[in-house]
Amino acid sequence: MRPAANVLEPRLIAFPTFCDDRGSIAVIEFAEYLPFTPKRFYYIYDSDPKSVRGAHSHWKEQELILALRGTFRVRLDDGRRKSEYVLDRADVALYVPPSTWHEVFEFSAGSLCAVFASEPYNKEDNCVDYQQFIRNRDQCGGGSVP
Repeated sequence: MRPAANVLEPRLIAFPTFCDDRGSIAVIEFAEYLPFTPKRFYYIYDSDPKSVRGAHSHWKEQELILALRGTFRVRLDDGRRKSEYVLDRADVALYVPPSTWHEVFEFSAGSLCAVFASEPYNKEDNCVDYQQFIRNRDQCGGGSVP
C-alpha cells in the first residue's frame, strides 16, 4: 500500500532498517513506501563540494533522492514555497513531486546521491530555466504540464 500522504507535497520517507553485529540493511519495498513505481535509477558521485546539481524541474516526473553515503543539501521550490533539506542517512529519502524546482549542493567528500525517477528520461519533461518554470506554474495554476 502506497503512503497516504498527499503525493504533491515534498516529504521525507523513512525506510525500515535492520541492524545487528554485522551491520545495517535498509529495505525499500517500492509498492509499500514509494508514491510511484520507479522507471529509472541514477546516481551522482565524485561531486565537487561547490557544485550545484539539478537546477531544474520536471513537469510530470516524480523523484526520490537518497544519500547512500555522505551528506548533501537539497533545495526545493514549488513557485510559492521554498524549503531545504539535509540528506545524511541511507534510510531516509526525500520525495520530490512534479513541478518542483530542485537543486542538490554542498556535497561532502565521497558522497553518493541516488535518485529513483518515476519516468524514463525525457528532455521535454525538463525545465532548466527558472523564469520559465515560474511563468508556467503561474499560467497553469501549479502542477500542470505546460
